[in-house]
Amino acid sequence: MSKDKIIERKRLKEIIQKLKSQGKRIVFTNGCFDIIHIGHIRCLIGAKRQGDILIVGLNTDSSVSCIKPGRPIIPQGQRAEVLSTIEVVDYITLFDEDTPYELIKEIQPDVLVKGGDWDIKDVVGADIVKEVHTVPFVEGVSTTEIIRRIQNLIF
Repeated sequence: MSKDKIIERKRLKEIIQKLKSQGKRIVFTNGCFDIIHIGHIRCLIGAKRQGDILIVGLNTDSSVSCIKPGRPIIPQGQRAEVLSTIEVVDYITLFDEDTPYELIKEIQPDVLVKGGDWDIKDVVGADIVKEVHTVPFVEGVSTTEIIRRIQNLIF
């Protein structure tokens, strides 16, 4: 069942240690994933191509609201469940901090991946991992833009 992909941090750390002992390459990406769109999907697919196991760090509702006032639109449980149905995603764990730095430090992935709107030198946790990659940004596609377009239709 896809909900089995949603794992607590402590358990995830144990799973990753086991996978690494089997020679698996662990890739990490993170985000709010508030309204899933093609940019998210392409980023996840691109991230998965960098290794064997893709871990997604998902901002909790309180974390999202700190960095994006008025959000999230979709509650964290639903966002996690939607992510869990995406084939390339192996595990999802939630984090409550503003950034995933502590989570990255805990789980020690081999690779970090972010969307192309990030400069590699600005990727949180880049000082912890061996590799950082970006996936090409899909111009004009963002959750904020989708929300704006919906508001324009309604108002």
